[in-house]
Amino acid sequence: MKRKSAVLASLVLLAASGCAVDDTLDLTSIAPGDHGHQGGIEVLLSSGNVGTADPMVNFSTSSWTLFTATYDGLTAFTKSGPETGQHVTPDLVTEIPKPTDGGLKWTFTLRSGIRFSDGREVRPKDVKASFERMFKVHGPTTSSQFDVLAGAKECLDTPETCDLSKGIAIDEATRKIAFTLTEPDPELPQQLGQPLASILPADTPPADVGSDVSKLRSTGPYYWASYDPTDRVVLKRNPYFRSWSPLAAPEGYPDQIVQKFGLEPTDQITAVINGQADLAGDQPPPDRLNEISLDHPRQLHTDQLGHVWYWALNTRIPPFDNLKARQAVNYAFDRNSAVLQAGGPGLAIPTCQVLVPNIPGYQQYCPWTSNPGPNGRGPWRGPDLAKAKRLVAESGTAGAAVSVVPGNNRMHIAMGEYMQTLLTDLGYRATLKPMDEGLQYPFVQNSGNRVEAALTDWSQDYPAPSDFLKVLTSCAAFVPNSDASPNVGGFCDPAIDARMTDALRLANTDPDAANAKWAEIDRAVTDQAPWVSLYVPKWIDFTSARLGNYRFSGQFGFLPGVAWLR
Repeated sequence: MKRKSAVLASLVLLAASGCAVDDTLDLTSIAPGDHGHQGGIEVLLSSGNVGTADPMVNFSTSSWTLFTATYDGLTAFTKSGPETGQHVTPDLVTEIPKPTDGGLKWTFTLRSGIRFSDGREVRPKDVKASFERMFKVHGPTTSSQFDVLAGAKECLDTPETCDLSKGIAIDEATRKIAFTLTEPDPELPQQLGQPLASILPADTPPADVGSDVSKLRSTGPYYWASYDPTDRVVLKRNPYFRSWSPLAAPEGYPDQIVQKFGLEPTDQITAVINGQADLAGDQPPPDRLNEISLDHPRQLHTDQLGHVWYWALNTRIPPFDNLKARQAVNYAFDRNSAVLQAGGPGLAIPTCQVLVPNIPGYQQYCPWTSNPGPNGRGPWRGPDLAKAKRLVAESGTAGAAVSVVPGNNRMHIAMGEYMQTLLTDLGYRATLKPMDEGLQYPFVQNSGNRVEAALTDWSQDYPAPSDFLKVLTSCAAFVPNSDASPNVGGFCDPAIDARMTDALRLANTDPDAANAKWAEIDRAVTDQAPWVSLYVPKWIDFTSARLGNYRFSGQFGFLPGVAWLR
């Protein structure tokens, strides 16, 4: 979530995150809106619902797939063209500017003529209000990405009265929007392209809308017409949408996009084969993957994600507030079991750390293995159960109760059953508590629910080490008693946080040195064992025979709005 910049003089700054901004892309290979392909109802399937419809709250890939068709930010990751998702491009603004004042000020110009789905024009006041609302609804990246906005500290302390006048100055006459930062942030253009930074009308209620989509207005080619979390979501055409950029805001092809909930992954595959749906949203079960690979190869799409699956261990409560207890589970866990559940070695790679391949700063590291390499460098080779049991005994935590909370699809329940059995073998009183896929992630984020072990995953927002380490393991990323707290295990080490801050600052002048520091930070966090990292997956989409123009984004997955139905 792979870029290049002509207008941004601070290209060297962005190189630290593996990204450059490109708003001068060659459009000759991008077809104009082809109205001949428009029409039809595109049907997507998933086992669980997509969670809240609020783009400033929902941090799940399943929801971002729909948000790409409904909302816009000041910037966007490209949604069309031969390098879909690999570049940041202007969206609601006319260009991505060169920062001034030593990287502390970014001045954008809002495009004119763009309207929300109720007909009102998007104004600079909507931009400022949207960022203030992000803090008021406790958006999950306010404390880890947008904390450098001037005035953000006060908004984090008292979000209900958030006022970002110090950090966002607007001029309605010139349509200028000036962001003032407290320290340079070379990743700002990427952060502005996330759904969490979507621009909504200034009068949008300052609370999570949940499933009440009547409170939402869209700028994209579709709007949320209805949402029943027990049944389906329906997106319909935004009557006021006119494409202003083939890269950021291309025309939508289907007349409607419907996502239905409640089907197991194997039933989703059957429905797609039978022509009853266009996308199986969950990953194909291993027993069906060989079948569709042989019988329907043209409908199978395999893509590489910056993505990791892991068990988050609650570092705030027993038994995993004890480092030796966390280390024990890491040593004992047979990561091959998770790889097999994910489809086998061809579709998943075992891992022990936070960063994943292709992210700047990644260096393979695994201290939690039998026969580890020198200084932990090298791959996971196998579990060390004897060492794990010694660590449990040394920790004095045997007999502690542990709630094991995965999602409720078949694969995740199987992974939960393995974790429950492993913890029992180590001497804990483990209880399996699977939850609906759409409800599980906000539940396990909330520290008030006191979940000891939560199965979860992370896909990159954009390819930067900070998007994993800072967003998922920093002290600021833990928000007590909140459904929007991406640091699920509540891990906090102020000394490691200080090293993250240093690495971000260094990225402004020496990206290579910054990436080396991120590799050290990755090892430091891994040594504290806040997670049991499991595997890095490939992503598989199985689509209907009638679906054409399949596009995949490393940030958001399948892009339903630009697919057509033949």
